[in-house]
Amino acid sequence: MPSSLRSPQQQKLREILIDARKNAKMTQTELATRLGRHQSFVAKYELGERRVDVVEFVAVARALDLEPGDLLGTYLSARQAEEI
Repeated sequence: MPSSLRSPQQQKLREILIDARKNAKMTQTELATRLGRHQSFVAKYELGERRVDVVEFVAVARALDLEPGDLLGTYLSARQAEEI
């Protein structure tokens, strides 16, 4: 499967990560601080300028006080529902 930062799958993942951050009532800066990263790290993956690897995904979920498996389940359910 060709990979693309703008694929529907990547877009859905970005949407879920953004929604999770907003539901946690965190700014990009607050999340970045919890991750020990710069705000631009969060901005770039939310804007689709970079991918989030699995290690980063786990760190983001935990920084949002979420179980990584639950967040992944949300993504997989959304993919299945939208058949992307």
